[in-house]
Amino acid sequence: MEYRALGGSGLRVSVLTMGTMTFGGSGAFADVGSTDVEEAERQVDMCLDAGVNLIDTADVYSTGLSEEILGQVLRGRRDRVLVATKVRMGMGRGPNDSGLSRHHIISGCEASLRRLGTDHIDLYQVHEWDGQTPLEETLHALDHLVGSGKVRYVGVSNYTAWQLMKALGIAGRLDLAPLVSQQIYYSLQAREAEYELIPLAVDQGLGVLVWSPLAGGLLSGKYRRNHQAPVGSRQLSDWGEPPVYDQDGLYDIVELLIAIGAEHGVSAAQVALAWTLGRPAVTSLIVGARTAEQLADNLAAADLELSGDERARLDKASAPPLIYPFWHQAKTARDRLSPADLTLLGPHLA
Repeated sequence: MEYRALGGSGLRVSVLTMGTMTFGGSGAFADVGSTDVEEAERQVDMCLDAGVNLIDTADVYSTGLSEEILGQVLRGRRDRVLVATKVRMGMGRGPNDSGLSRHHIISGCEASLRRLGTDHIDLYQVHEWDGQTPLEETLHALDHLVGSGKVRYVGVSNYTAWQLMKALGIAGRLDLAPLVSQQIYYSLQAREAEYELIPLAVDQGLGVLVWSPLAGGLLSGKYRRNHQAPVGSRQLSDWGEPPVYDQDGLYDIVELLIAIGAEHGVSAAQVALAWTLGRPAVTSLIVGARTAEQLADNLAAADLELSGDERARLDKASAPPLIYPFWHQAKTARDRLSPADLTLLGPHLA
């Protein structure tokens, strides 16, 4: 297993992270999976044996049940793994039971610590933007948790580039705990992150944790043109993530993944994961599975090397169009582009 620095921090994390959204399976999360304690322990054992050293969860996953199950499974071996969780989503019906206020962040952290059965969280992430709470309040609360020893590193998830850049600026100006990472959706199915979030990560030295790198299973090879999807698949449920705007384009990508996988004797899923793992700024891919068999296949992607030609074929099949102002910069600013700019514009300059 390869380990990479999480942004500009000294923390090194495995290139594959274990996701736990399937743990519990209550409420809306039943559409994702319903992994019980016994199966969760089996999957955690597999990940630890493979060298995975980061497990990602969130307080909102099955309304805390995911954290509780993870805490049970890690009892007696907490020191073998890094734990990341999140705060922001609604955890009750009260007016202060969601958001990124100082109140909700600190109470949310304390509740997560209890459920996880630990005295600290290695990476605490704000799960989503809160445009009604001042960023100064949010960042001061995170800094307080770091100073108290309850949290060791902090990051964000699902921010736009301007929101994240504003947060980085405020944290730097006020000398608060630095944001070291962003957790984002990024896959061959949807490469919008390449417009600004990936260049921002390169420019600011942020780690990138990728959620749903298989596009909710769409890139697994199960969903093909003129084929009926397996019964019980997530994409046949009401989950609805990620949205699909170009179904024909998606099927073209899937067929290419299957073809390249056949050349290597591996699954389409492994090819999709290997492609994303090789993208600029990407630190780790969060992989979760309903079954141990799916998890074993995903873990094997850490060892898959794609050729330059294979990457180029996948790039071409999935390339996002240059929207404004990027097409204009590709024409008129090509003589003064930074490494961050080139993550998106480089392929368009030949």
